Amino acid sequence: MKLDTIDLKILQELQLDGALSNIELAKRVHLSPSPCLARVRALESAGVIDRYVALANAAALGLGLNVFINISLTSQNKESLAHFEQRICEHDEVMECYLMTGDSDYLIRIAVADIGALEKFILEQLTPIPGIEKIRSSFALKQVRYKTALPLPAAQR
Repeated sequence: MKLDTIDLKILQELQLDGALSNIELAKRVHLSPSPCLARVRALESAGVIDRYVALANAAALGLGLNVFINISLTSQNKESLAHFEQRICEHDEVMECYLMTGDSDYLIRIAVADIGALEKFILEQLTPIPGIEKIRSSFALKQVRYKTALPLPAAQR
C-alpha cells in the first residue's frame, strides 16, 4: 500500500493516541469523518495498522526491573530455533524476543519485579528449556527513551 501524506498524518495521530475517536482524528488530519474512517479501515485491512493496545506502566504494576538476556543455543538448526522460540513465547515475563546475529543467538527483554523474580525466571523458566548453552543478563539502570511510534517519514524514502 502506497501511503500519502494524509495516511501518514492519520498514522502519526493514532500512534500517539490509539483511542482517538474518528471525529477527533478527522479534525486533526483535516478530513470529514467518513473519508477518515475509510482511510483508517484501509490501513487496517492492508496490515499497516496492526492492532490497538493500551500501554501499561510497568513500574506502577510492580514490574520495575527491565532485564536484557542474551541467549546462545547449542545448535542453530531450524528445529532448535523453532523449539526455543515456541518455549520462550510461553512466558508472560518475556516482552520481546529477537533472533540475532553476532555473539548470541537470541536477545530477550523481560519485565520482572525484582532480582528474586529474575532468579526464579532464569532457574525455573529459562534453564529448563533444552538446548540453551549460555545465558548472559544485563539490567537497565534507567530507561532513557521508550517509544512505540514508528518514524513515519522513513517509511516513504
